[in-house]
Amino acid sequence: MPQSCSIEQAVDHVLAQLPEHIHLGMPLGLGKPNRFVNALFERIRQLPDRRLTIYTALSLGRPTSGEGLQGRFLEPFLERIFGDYPELDYLAALRRDRLAANISVQHFFMQPGSLLGSDSAQQEYVSSNYSHAARDINAGGLNLVAQLVARDERYPGKLSLSCNPDVTLDLLPMIARRRAAGETILMLGQVHTQLPYMPGDAELDVDAFDLLLDEDEHSTLFSTPNMPVGYQDHLIGLHASTLVRDGGTLQIGIGSMGDALTAALLARQADNETYRALLGELNMSNWQTLIDREGGMQPFAAGLYGCSEMFVNGLLVLADAGILRRKVYADAELQKLANLGTLDEQTHPDGVVVHGGFFLGPQSFYERLRELPMERRAQFNMTAISFINELYGDEHLKRLQRRDARFINSAFTVTLMGAAVADQLEDGRVLSGVGGQYNFVAQAHALEDARSILILRSWRESGGEVSSNIVWNYGHTTIPRHLRDIVVTEYGIADLRGQTDATVIERILNITDSRFQGGLIEQAQKAGKLPKDFQLDPRFLDNTPQRLQNIAAGYPSLFTEYPLGCDFTAQERDLLRALNWLKSKLKLTEILELGKATLDAPEPDAYAEHLQRMQLDQPQGLREELYQRLLLAGLHHSQGREL
Repeated sequence: MPQSCSIEQAVDHVLAQLPEHIHLGMPLGLGKPNRFVNALFERIRQLPDRRLTIYTALSLGRPTSGEGLQGRFLEPFLERIFGDYPELDYLAALRRDRLAANISVQHFFMQPGSLLGSDSAQQEYVSSNYSHAARDINAGGLNLVAQLVARDERYPGKLSLSCNPDVTLDLLPMIARRRAAGETILMLGQVHTQLPYMPGDAELDVDAFDLLLDEDEHSTLFSTPNMPVGYQDHLIGLHASTLVRDGGTLQIGIGSMGDALTAALLARQADNETYRALLGELNMSNWQTLIDREGGMQPFAAGLYGCSEMFVNGLLVLADAGILRRKVYADAELQKLANLGTLDEQTHPDGVVVHGGFFLGPQSFYERLRELPMERRAQFNMTAISFINELYGDEHLKRLQRRDARFINSAFTVTLMGAAVADQLEDGRVLSGVGGQYNFVAQAHALEDARSILILRSWRESGGEVSSNIVWNYGHTTIPRHLRDIVVTEYGIADLRGQTDATVIERILNITDSRFQGGLIEQAQKAGKLPKDFQLDPRFLDNTPQRLQNIAAGYPSLFTEYPLGCDFTAQERDLLRALNWLKSKLKLTEILELGKATLDAPEPDAYAEHLQRMQLDQPQGLREELYQRLLLAGLHHSQGREL
């Protein structure tokens, strides 16, 4: 049985049992025992003769509220959503580049964009595929694993790795071999009362742990609130949804584009007539041959199976809607029968509809998992990342399960010849990490009838300047162009697999915003990659936001602002739209328009509750009076602009 102890006793035990250099491995994301880590971090900080190296990913910290109007909006929201979530002390030090000399933190994936300004984090980043993380952490000298777990009184003697079996399950056999060779490696667990107990592969015997903290954690679980889904993301989701084949396999990622894809699949199932009418207006006939061959527009008769490193909220929503319902089995012979449609599910009820490696999402997602009956929860099998992200090991079974797989992931830039960028800026600074994106792209090329679908917005606006996310070249690549497959933007679909460079360039130009097509064509021609007399098909010369917004306006039911639910109040939703409108106007080219808007803004009484929420109902001084006028202008001009 594990030793039961307080946090301070656990720190004492770790210091007594382990050598001078402690190598601590923790799960990515939600599964970190923050209070224990903070106690160990503080103790080592005061012991210069000891060393601590932390190996982890996705260290979660609440966003900073900022200043001005943004700060007034975010501070109450963040306090409500994150409550008493215990912040990680090492993360605060890392953000300020204030880590003690005897402590280092190595991430293989970062909370997107959160550590761009940290020299320490950038220098200590380890670029590893998610499926190689256990190997690399073990090779670094891992001698302590610390993790949150879940307990259920119906399963005495068991604990569940719940949200994070991903890397831990891969580490266990490595740890066993090293222990057999005489090494001391400690496993520490702490029960979090809000974590759902996930049965199946995530279950371990209590004896797997050496130390179990005697105080359960009750604090607020870190969550990722659902953010607004704009018209670009909705259209990207709609296009991608036509490539998902009934009876197939689905992997999707987190974020508004993933939410948009989920919403489109829900519409395809529940409101197929409206769904198909919208696609008709979007000229999907341009890609009808591809859709007929690879996907479809009809409702799902056989259903889908989810195989995704991240068990996202959208997958649970799809399961609740009856779309994610194709069961897979751990026995190859049973799986063959299931593929043939001859397996009696009543006789074999233990099938799985989702394999996931870790989960993270809004509070409603955790609540829904907790309230599910255990037999239903068992259909969501949290398991090792090596099972999900790789084909080797049980390859025969995986190929049987992962038929017609669609691996759908996002990028922020794509080059005109099909390379994709998702993790790092061209100056070398890491935004997030490779994670499992390469794994899924490689699987798409290795599995029969599988496709990799990379989704991105064709353009972005920053600081009042609009630029293309499709470029001629970029100083970094996440997915090399020899692995190019399918790319989707709000303007359509580019099937790149097996095509010549000239064809790839043309097909990507077809889904590029028309404001940038001419310049990109010139660059390709200058490099000799397009004929000098090349001209785009006229069908793709009106790729404009105005055209898409006009189409979207006719289908309000398919362009809901928060298709998977919302953590914002009604007033906060209005305020968020207003702040986004102001952000788009705060540029020199439109400063006069903004000035006129503030002069024409409605009287404060028109938005009394909104102003009270922002503490601007009784402005004090010139600055707050200006804030009030700006906010009123934003509220007035953003009404009805959910798109």
